[in-house]
Amino acid sequence: MSHSRTHPRTRHNSRTLALIAALLAGVLVFTSACVTSEADQAKEAAEPERVPLDSLGDLTLQVGDQKGGTQSLLQAAGELDELPYQIEWSTFTSGPPQVEALTAGQIDFAVTGNTPPIFGASSGARIKIVSATNMAGEGDQILSKADSQIASVADLKGKKVAVGKGTSAHGNLLLQLQKAGLGIDDIEPVYLQPAEASAAFSRGDVDAWAIWDPYTALTETTEHVRVLATAESVSNGAEFGLASLDALGDSKRSTALADLVQRIARASDWAAANPDEWAEKYSQAVDVPLEPAKIAQRRRQDRQAVPADALNDSEQSIADAFADAELIEPFSFADFVDTRYAPDLEPYFDEP
Repeated sequence: MSHSRTHPRTRHNSRTLALIAALLAGVLVFTSACVTSEADQAKEAAEPERVPLDSLGDLTLQVGDQKGGTQSLLQAAGELDELPYQIEWSTFTSGPPQVEALTAGQIDFAVTGNTPPIFGASSGARIKIVSATNMAGEGDQILSKADSQIASVADLKGKKVAVGKGTSAHGNLLLQLQKAGLGIDDIEPVYLQPAEASAAFSRGDVDAWAIWDPYTALTETTEHVRVLATAESVSNGAEFGLASLDALGDSKRSTALADLVQRIARASDWAAANPDEWAEKYSQAVDVPLEPAKIAQRRRQDRQAVPADALNDSEQSIADAFADAELIEPFSFADFVDTRYAPDLEPYFDEP
């Protein structure tokens, strides 16, 4: 478990494993969530009256993160300076455990990729999507060893593929298989978190690996790999700000979240305008070499804040693909979107 608080204010293989182990050091693995399926979970959370920001001095917002994620970005951009509230950060291995923690009341807010909210919503998670950032998804890739016989997604038939269940990589894998005329049953998915997946891939225990940056960039710079597909050819590369229903129903926390999502939007704009400085700070934050840090952040240069509901259609397509594969229950993605912060974020919006 890893918490931090922000106050108002082969050689190749072993190197890869060491870097990814460092990247994942101290993450919180959350495995016991209280996800329920009550019918009213998809209803709009009541919006309480906002309070003045200067009244939030005694508030601590609980925010989920992944290493090198929201906290690092905000810190690098100076957006954690002069906070009118406190933030306690909890670090997770991937998006799905963050969704579980939101539902269980462990955290108030988290940023995830495009698939964790789909798995969460289909299970009745007590969440709303309150902000969105769109990008191409170039860093979400399916990799095989360069010396293997696997040269395309079609070649994955009958093969073992490591992937994090319910992650953006899982969505990319499913859609790429469908594009190649295959289904999830045509491969042998091996559901692993990044550290375990990296080790399995390096040892040859799996034939391919569906993964996202910075793990993709780390592996590309330390292993001899072949890129079979990138998510930009089948899906959005979106990230979503997710809030718990409890936080959205609380005047102080809802007010603080309005401020936080604006800080994230400004920080994203700063990163896009200062790619070299951000890559250097990102490299230091996640303790990886500068080269993969630059690669990972270059692939995110096109990120842009968009309205929370701007990606409903593309997200529904991903959800429908999972439902058709009988991996989740069908549901309406739009029912889990809350646009209350759209007026606050409008200055940062662009067309998706």
